[in-house]
Amino acid sequence: MRRLNIYICSLIVFLAGPWISLNGQLATATAEGEIFAEVIPVFSARETAQLNFGKFSPGPQGGEIILTPESTVFTLGSVLKGPGTHNAASFYVSGDVDASYSISLPGEPVIIRNISSAKTMIVDNWMSIPSPGTGTGLLQNGFQVVYVGATLKIGNLNDNPVGIYKGSYKITFDFN
Repeated sequence: MRRLNIYICSLIVFLAGPWISLNGQLATATAEGEIFAEVIPVFSARETAQLNFGKFSPGPQGGEIILTPESTVFTLGSVLKGPGTHNAASFYVSGDVDASYSISLPGEPVIIRNISSAKTMIVDNWMSIPSPGTGTGLLQNGFQVVYVGATLKIGNLNDNPVGIYKGSYKITFDFN
């Protein structure tokens, strides 16, 4: 039994030895740690070109103008494309280099109004390059241009008289 007690005491001294100094006090050690933080560019987006369906005439039945993100225009129905320019919208998205982000286009049709009357048209079928969705955008070199197109639904000349039609829409860019 005495041998067992000596063995246990020796084991305790052996295990506790590194923490107890020779004079019976606890030993201490000090270490220095480092702190790290990185400020990244603010994630932002701004419109650089407005969505512009251009000039057109609705014709007797009306129809649609499809404006792709590549600024290509297709007309359906009795719509006649007029002279002048048309273009897809573009947004300059910037932030941290190689960061990914998500694009959310309008989920509901957007109404645009004749600035001289109460007449309206509908814009829907939104599309973009890069495509909408989670993590579809990538900020190579800290930026990317997103191009947006849509479809304009047009009535006949009585439904949509001559004039300028305006409206606004929201696109969400979420930093991932």
